[in-house]
Amino acid sequence: MILRVGDPPLAGKSYSIRHGVYAILPGAAGLLVTHQQEPTPEFQLPGGGIDPGEHPIAALHREVFEETGWRIAAPRRIGAFRRFTYMPEYDRWAEKLCTIYIADPVRPHGPPTEPGHTALWMPVDVALEMLGNDGDRHFVHQVFG
Repeated sequence: MILRVGDPPLAGKSYSIRHGVYAILPGAAGLLVTHQQEPTPEFQLPGGGIDPGEHPIAALHREVFEETGWRIAAPRRIGAFRRFTYMPEYDRWAEKLCTIYIADPVRPHGPPTEPGHTALWMPVDVALEMLGNDGDRHFVHQVFG
């Protein structure tokens, strides 16, 4: 059974499955996170949806690069969670199945290419307070205690 976080599904709503991959990226300066400005400003673990036909690890590399500008190495799956949410950018209700990895941030190649994203290093204790969803916080807490 996959951990469910956040609000339960709403009665009468139809949810489509949205598979996604997200990375915990530790370093000497803390945790590399992304700040997404739209649709609601929030701090997040870098990551996102898997495109049709895309391998999850390829999606993880692509999403982390788009949202942070960093290349990563040695991703290792540590768990998964699901949450039910409305995705205004796609105008749909989704059951997001989020697979979480831990990986090594290797080096930056420039700013994020994803519009509205800013990459920043955050101390782990601050990230545990600031990350925008319970699933992200749960897995960061699992890794760092």
